[in-house]
Amino acid sequence: MSKKENEKWQMRAMGEKTIDEGRKTKRIRSVRELEVYKLAFNAAMEIFEISKIFPKEETYSMTDQVRRASRSVCTNLSEGWRKRRYKAVFINKLSDAGQEAAEAQTWLEFALACKYIDKKTFERLDEKYEHIFAMLFTMEQKADSFCNVR
Repeated sequence: MSKKENEKWQMRAMGEKTIDEGRKTKRIRSVRELEVYKLAFNAAMEIFEISKIFPKEETYSMTDQVRRASRSVCTNLSEGWRKRRYKAVFINKLSDAGQEAAEAQTWLEFALACKYIDKKTFERLDEKYEHIFAMLFTMEQKADSFCNVR
């Protein structure tokens, strides 16, 4: 990812829009407004849809696990958002969200290897999770700006 793209994703992670000089123009009032939350939610919903075609024998392993992991990214973001007055808890929840995203990626890799999804689907979702990781990392690096709750 280029430096310019990375900066764009960093600003999006915080749900901020920028003007030419990079000034912030929007204040986030809900976790649902965070671009990282929206991206993670959309990825989880896409995983839910594609996992409907997984074989029945995968119901209690791969299907449930990939769905749970993908949804847990959003739930950890939500928990962290509510606890952001405590910086350490906020950062911990961002870390948990990243771990769940990594788990979802791994399950997607298994789904590809088992031929439950095609390479194009895998690559699209894998790239979404790479963007999610970048956004979570940026949020962690700028935790003070999120944790300054009044």
